[in-house]
Amino acid sequence: SPAECPGLMPAALLVAAVVGGGLLLLLRRWFPGPQAARRPRHPAGAMRGKTVIVTGANSGIGKALAGELLKLRARVVMACRDQQSAEEAAQEIRDRAGAEPGQLVVKHLDLASLTSVRRFCEEIIAEETKIDVLINNAGVYQCPYTKTEDGFEMQFGVNHLGHFLLTHLLLDLLKASAPSRIVVVSSKLYKYGYIKFDDLNSEKSYDKAFCYSQSKLANLLFTLELARQLAGTGVTVNALTPGIVRTRLGRHVNIPLLAKPLFHLASLVFFKSPLEGAQTPLYLACSPEVEGVSGKCFANCEEEELMRHATDERAAERLWDVSRRMVGLDG
Repeated sequence: SPAECPGLMPAALLVAAVVGGGLLLLLRRWFPGPQAARRPRHPAGAMRGKTVIVTGANSGIGKALAGELLKLRARVVMACRDQQSAEEAAQEIRDRAGAEPGQLVVKHLDLASLTSVRRFCEEIIAEETKIDVLINNAGVYQCPYTKTEDGFEMQFGVNHLGHFLLTHLLLDLLKASAPSRIVVVSSKLYKYGYIKFDDLNSEKSYDKAFCYSQSKLANLLFTLELARQLAGTGVTVNALTPGIVRTRLGRHVNIPLLAKPLFHLASLVFFKSPLEGAQTPLYLACSPEVEGVSGKCFANCEEEELMRHATDERAAERLWDVSRRMVGLDG
């Protein structure tokens, strides 16, 4: 026991300190820390009278974003799969909103079901007179291999195809509401993906990390082609990469039990908070600086230069055509 071996405890502590310090140094190399994001100040009431749809608004970046938009007096439609979680989040957001906030509306939307997407859009078109901003934020990350209700690989189905159909079905209302904006949340992990046109549903092989990267690259190619098609309509579309943010998105990532406390500590030190992660989508939704800007990608509220495969117009057009067929927009 430690009492019988007085040198054992200090030695164990020393080993733990050395190992822990080494791991933290590695984490600092892997995650250099959240780059100081611009925090533009938006005037009170900047979004008064504006209607904003935020997908996945019950947690993480989406929840922080809904809270900030409410403070700016927007009418925020929280489009969420989990109704109970969304109602609880909405109450928490209202409690923090301060004096004279905007309005919150909770709507059910399951992006893994094209039927749910269509039903949601029918309700929005029937109930809302306009949409000023659509923020495609919801996503799944590195989940085990599963398929959506319609037979699509889950990450590609939710992160790309669900939002693809959602945006298409709301385009007429967005055009009628012009000037209006579409904001697409992508990820820097797009860099490690390519569009596997011969196996989009990963039925031949499945790599959960690759499939996430593929879906986030699809977000960028969708933004590129949609911007081209919307030129002259008064509707703009821009994407963003929020960086590494402390959210529930990584719930499917397996971290060894002994490493969890260290990982939690590292996330507090090196990752952005949801509120920090929400600054760039908020900027793209609100700021007069990006009025008329379309087809770009932003990080930390500044334009980001993308890798060549994310600006490939031919790949973007091909993905567009394939996606239309997959979600049933052709025929």
